[in-house]
Amino acid sequence: MIIRSKAPLRLGLAGGGTDVSPYSDLYGGAILNATVSMYAYTTIEPTDDGKVVFFSPENNLREEYSNATEVDTDGYFILHKGVYNRIVRQFTHKPLSMRITSFVDAPAGGGLGTSSTLVVSILGAYVEWLKLPLGEYDIARLAYEIERVDLGLAGGKQDQYAATFGGFNFMEFINDNVIVNPLRVRPRYCDELAHNLVLYYTATSHVSADIIKEQQSNVKAKNTNSIEAMHKLKEQAVQMKEALLKGEIDHIGEILDFGWQHKKQMAKSISNPRIDAIYDAARKAGASGGKISGAGGGGFMFFYCPGNTRYAVAEALRQFGGDTKRYEFTTEGLKTWTM
Repeated sequence: MIIRSKAPLRLGLAGGGTDVSPYSDLYGGAILNATVSMYAYTTIEPTDDGKVVFFSPENNLREEYSNATEVDTDGYFILHKGVYNRIVRQFTHKPLSMRITSFVDAPAGGGLGTSSTLVVSILGAYVEWLKLPLGEYDIARLAYEIERVDLGLAGGKQDQYAATFGGFNFMEFINDNVIVNPLRVRPRYCDELAHNLVLYYTATSHVSADIIKEQQSNVKAKNTNSIEAMHKLKEQAVQMKEALLKGEIDHIGEILDFGWQHKKQMAKSISNPRIDAIYDAARKAGASGGKISGAGGGGFMFFYCPGNTRYAVAEALRQFGGDTKRYEFTTEGLKTWTM
């Protein structure tokens, strides 16, 4: 028997950062994101030798434990171990015996929600294997708790819900509650957006936790500029929702630019001279707006290119050493199956 799962990565189109505590606790957050055809994959192969084996084919890394009710959460497989420990502690109450393999279509630190999506994918495979009675909200919430509470990793709430639910979603964060509002965006609008939205990998990565901690400190210190910027990003999420539902696709570039100018005010490390140069080059080549994906500092960026300007924008970005990625928007979230 083999158990498999996959969960989609996401583009945070608007409102990014307002899902992070303490801002979301004090003021409430709003985000609009959409999942794309890049995934985190997990395979579980049950065994009977009493061993738990974590394997990453990406870099040929492997760790093994015997008769473990809990494993130390250090080393490369910290996310895998966090999920394993929670599953044993909350559900099985005894060691498991298996080999678990995972792979992600995008590099870590790219800003597409890779870490949280991987947690959702791993968790989904356990749910499929052990027939755990968990719905979509349960899985997303549990993934959030494993990452943010059990492992103490800084970050927001949107990624776990995006990976679990899939599609275009307008999410509201009110205190400890998350409300996922699926959007019925017409297929031709999705296709046009995917055609015009150029996804560019800067060939750099970032440590989102550091940027998020700076953002959190600004809120705690009642930094007026930072807090006002987050208020504007909530407005951007509403603007993005209206544009998508009404089919005002060419207005999206302006909305992205509006958000990017305010996002940079949330924390100093969100942008840097290289990112600014990439953004300026894309604008000069025809993009009407864009932003960095995720917390900032590096990773993926995306730009709205109206008309037929995507090719000129892609060419202009080649000088920075990164590359553009083809993708499509997806309508499904976490999927699991057994063979």
